[in-house]
Amino acid sequence: MVNVKNITKTYGDQAVVHDVSADIERGAITTFIGPNGAGKSTLMSMISRLIKRDSGEVLIDNEDVTNAQSRELAKQIAILKQSNHMNVRLTVKELVSFGRFPYSQGRLTAKDREHVNEAMSYMELDEMQHKFLDQLSGGQRQRAFIAMVIAQDTDYILLDEPLNNLDMKHSVQIMKVLRQLVDDFGKTVVLVIHDINFASCYSDYIVAMKDGEVYKKGTKDDIIDRGVLRDIYELDMTIEHINQQKICVYF
Repeated sequence: MVNVKNITKTYGDQAVVHDVSADIERGAITTFIGPNGAGKSTLMSMISRLIKRDSGEVLIDNEDVTNAQSRELAKQIAILKQSNHMNVRLTVKELVSFGRFPYSQGRLTAKDREHVNEAMSYMELDEMQHKFLDQLSGGQRQRAFIAMVIAQDTDYILLDEPLNNLDMKHSVQIMKVLRQLVDDFGKTVVLVIHDINFASCYSDYIVAMKDGEVYKKGTKDDIIDRGVLRDIYELDMTIEHINQQKICVYF
């Protein structure tokens, strides 16, 4: 389990994340939703230790991430941020192989190659594994980065806007793969996504954020509620409309 306890991050006079606490259950998909500027991505970065928190604690399986060795932490948590830029020219297979670095330190074993090949198959990248990343569409590159995260084979997978640049088909593919990783392999997946329909279809738990704070957290049925969503997004919407848009379950 991941326990987030009273964490805060301030830039200048603005608290981007303020006194946030949340428990992320093992073996489930927990999705953070909320408007732009709610603090979701900053929170994810603090959980994974990519940025330093000003106060509070983040515990993974009762261990403070502050005390973890980087290589060992990378065997527990894989994270994909919203923006990923590579300054070197890599093929898809080379990129996915980076996911094995915490284990192989660059010297791939047969087991490492097996994880790489399985991850590429999950993301339907076999036919383009030898293509360079700059030859791919934005959606294909995103799938390659997600395959790299899958190849890392961690208990916890944190994805910040993983559906960016993806069409409906590949968005559904990725959400189904994440659901499979949870249901079949016991992984714990934490997402930041804006699409409420995907959140409602595939999540077990949802944490709704607004203005740097947790507005409400609970099961997806607790959060996918007209009043809750209206207050978070400051829009008048109906659950009937949301239900009509749940097309992801039919793919």
